Amino acid sequence: MGKDQFGADEFVMDSYKIREGKFSILEMEGKTYEEFDDSLLAEYQDKIHEDDVLMIVLYHPKRADLAAAVQQIGQTVGFRVTQGSIALPDLPQVNVDGLTLEEARQKIQQSYDREIKDVEIFLTYRERIARKVELAGMVALPSVPVDGKIRLFDVLSKAHVPPEANLFKSYIVRERMLVPVDFYKLLKEGDMSQNIVMHGGDKVYIAEPSAATVMVMGEVGTERVVNVPHGFVSLRQALAEARGIPYTGDKSYIQVIRGNIVRPKIYTLSWEHVIHLSNDSLLLMPGDIVYVAAKPITEWNRFISQLLPSFTTVDVISKSAGNWGFSLP
Repeated sequence: MGKDQFGADEFVMDSYKIREGKFSILEMEGKTYEEFDDSLLAEYQDKIHEDDVLMIVLYHPKRADLAAAVQQIGQTVGFRVTQGSIALPDLPQVNVDGLTLEEARQKIQQSYDREIKDVEIFLTYRERIARKVELAGMVALPSVPVDGKIRLFDVLSKAHVPPEANLFKSYIVRERMLVPVDFYKLLKEGDMSQNIVMHGGDKVYIAEPSAATVMVMGEVGTERVVNVPHGFVSLRQALAEARGIPYTGDKSYIQVIRGNIVRPKIYTLSWEHVIHLSNDSLLLMPGDIVYVAAKPITEWNRFISQLLPSFTTVDVISKSAGNWGFSLP
């Protein structure tokens, strides 16, 4: 109450903050988050990792025996990366962990050049431990492989995210840290600045529609909880989903209660604001409570309706007493 009460002007100003997106809403909720880093948009080269199996072909004009040995190993079992290295005929262990295929080829080539001249090396993957993005929640696939170029939009497309999913409560975790991405801006507004490059080991959770809600209470057609899948919903839509305000409601006293229930921020609006201001000017965010007061006459009628059974009982007793020949004082 008191200084915690605000009118339509403050509500409109806060609505435009809400429209800025997920992280503006989180800031209004008093939550902190990491700033978006442009490096999240950078593609990267796929690297060789432990347990990958390489296929190597060697050519030498005179050492047919060496070429045949390398080819035989490559065709049967391949060259497995063990403790970061591979073992090749006539060479000490060659460390290839963390290198691209071209970097590894050049390193093997240089190692052979120190031993034998005129060697040509060709290198590719035979088998590999696929780097994947893990998905959970409202998705059709448990994982999607990554290659250093695939981006969030492509991953979500492959995962078949349903249109009713709660994008506000969906999130990405990378190395146990939340990645500051606004799913709504990416999928609904086409904001490609949110289309980050995915890494192996990333975890994506797509929330259900009811993960974020607002409550509509008081003198409305039906008190209900309204899902907020995008992080915001217009006051007009919330009232419509609650079947509007009946004649018993006081349309001049519509309150929006926001924040900590012990010390909330309370806005008071009227029906005139609801019908004349744009939807973007009257936005609710997750956790808001909309309360419509009753008209004073409604409260009086309820009071009378609670007394009616008592009046009816007294009237019946009085009539019965008259029939019996005496009157009550």
